[in-house]
Amino acid sequence: MADAPRPLLLIDVDGPLNPYAAKPTRRPKGYRAHRMRPTGWDDPGLKPLRVWLNPAHGPALTALPYQLVWCTTWQAEANVWIGPQLGLPVLEHVSFEDVRRPTVDDGTYFKTHEVVRWAAGRPFAWVDDEVTDADREYVADVHPGPALLLTINPRIGLLPADFEQLGEWAESPRE
Repeated sequence: MADAPRPLLLIDVDGPLNPYAAKPTRRPKGYRAHRMRPTGWDDPGLKPLRVWLNPAHGPALTALPYQLVWCTTWQAEANVWIGPQLGLPVLEHVSFEDVRRPTVDDGTYFKTHEVVRWAAGRPFAWVDDEVTDADREYVADVHPGPALLLTINPRIGLLPADFEQLGEWAESPRE
């Protein structure tokens, strides 16, 4: 019998990997500051975007039993700006048409409907700072496979307990 495919781990950048909401004078322990000019920040009149990344997150993510996927408004640019800083390989990404729309008419986060469509019934975990109970309810109602949606505090980013929970969930039996 062939092994079942690994569940997806959908990774947001800002919040989980980049604790952007932390006070500038209180960078969380283990994070390093990077200055970046992704699309939209390439105007020489703009200061480069400050991004805090924890290099330990790359090995921690790749050690998890998931297929890693970017689920961020950085979209494919996460492979240029974020992944190399963490030692991650090039990852697939979920595409979003309108990254400026905060919610859908049903109260869900703008990413949620596309996440469910993109996952296409596969088990997935999603780490993001914007998911709410409305998103969890929507996913439970329309996604035929198992799903774990973790809301990450954008002031502190991913914590060891989050990695532990992700690992336990990925290893749990699925029905």
